[in-house]
Amino acid sequence: MFEGKLVRLRALRSEDAEHHFRWRNDPEVVRWAAGGDPLFGPVTAEAIQLGFDTMLRLIPRESAVFTVEDLADGTVIGMADYRDLDPYAGVATLGVTIGEREFWGRGYGSDALRLLVGHLFGAYCLNRLELDTWSGNERAMRAFTRLGFREEGRRRSAVLVEGERYDRVLFGMLREEWADPA
Repeated sequence: MFEGKLVRLRALRSEDAEHHFRWRNDPEVVRWAAGGDPLFGPVTAEAIQLGFDTMLRLIPRESAVFTVEDLADGTVIGMADYRDLDPYAGVATLGVTIGEREFWGRGYGSDALRLLVGHLFGAYCLNRLELDTWSGNERAMRAFTRLGFREEGRRRSAVLVEGERYDRVLFGMLREEWADPA
C-alpha cells in the first residue's frame, strides 16, 4: 500500500469488480480514459469477472493493477496499473483512471500517477516509464507533463472519438528525469 497527499494505492480485491463494471459502462469515463475505445467499454459483468480473475493473478514483476482510494475516507475512486514490464530493457507502461467523476480535475489522478512512478522507479531497476493518451484529453497531458513526462511523439489521427480524429500522444520519462514533486 502506498499513500500520497490525496490517495492511497492498494492491491486489487475481488470486490473492486463492481467499481470497474460501473466505470467501464460510463460513457464519459470510457471517453476520457480510453478515447471511447470499445475494447474498454461498455462491457458485461461476466467480462469484468473474467478480467478480474486474470488481474488478481498478475505477477508483480510483469504487471499489476492497483485500486485508487481517497485517502480521506477510503472511497474507491479509480485504478492505476503498469504492464509490459521488461527488466532487460528497463521499461514499463503505465496508466491511471479516476472513474468517479466528482474526483476529476482535483489532483487525485496526478497523485496516483506520482505514487505509481515512485514505486516503479524505487522497486525495480527501470530506466524508462511510458504512457499515452489521445490529444483531446488535455487534462491528462497537463498532468503527465507536470510530473515530468515528456511528449515523445504522436501517432497522427490514430484515435476516433465520437466521429472525430485525434492524435495518440506518447509520453516517456527516464529515471534521471524523475524528481518526486511530493
